[in-house]
Amino acid sequence: MKTITVLLAEDHMIVREGLRALLNLETDIEVVGEAENGRQTVELTRKLSPDVIVMDIAMPLLNGMEATRQILHARPATRVLILSAHSDDAYVERVMTLGAAGYLIKQTAASALAKAVRAVAAGKTFFSPSISRRFSTSEAGANRNAAPKPRHVALTSRETEVLQLVAEGLANKQIAAELGISIKTVEKHRQSLMDKLNVHDTAGLTRHAIAAGIIESSIQPTIG
Repeated sequence: MKTITVLLAEDHMIVREGLRALLNLETDIEVVGEAENGRQTVELTRKLSPDVIVMDIAMPLLNGMEATRQILHARPATRVLILSAHSDDAYVERVMTLGAAGYLIKQTAASALAKAVRAVAAGKTFFSPSISRRFSTSEAGANRNAAPKPRHVALTSRETEVLQLVAEGLANKQIAAELGISIKTVEKHRQSLMDKLNVHDTAGLTRHAIAAGIIESSIQPTIG
């Protein structure tokens, strides 16, 4: 039986250690790497080529949704299993649209993790039972005359990265250094974000980042 290689992407060390301990109990699963932010996840995926990435959504520098988008754009065969405390339909729908293969909430029984990893590695999808039940009920009772969802504003990958770093409180100079681009380019991205999102200051960008799930509301950015 082929060993399934797994990359853990989670910013809390104690959670990563717990996940590694659980998966190390399985003879057919090997944890080959760990990442503490989305940017490191993208880099390690290129280096290690894991079969499955267990991906948290709320991570610093680059959130799990944008990391998933970048990874699957470069490596469509990679299987991404989201593991998050968030179970809102909007989160689930967005990451599945990006191409994630499964979604587990952190309240799910530990025994489900290995089962989910095996399922997505085999080309299947896997959801926490509560999400599966909710979506089944939602589809069965869907109302064709329901009000349309708000228009989603499409941001480029770079704009999303800049938006997250702005919302995390980084100044233009710091963002430029983090992304390896010029301050002038950062300023252009900020202006493009404000134009697209129809906001006029850093506070507005931060509110959008929180509403879109790009950062968690518990993060306290420096608003300037």
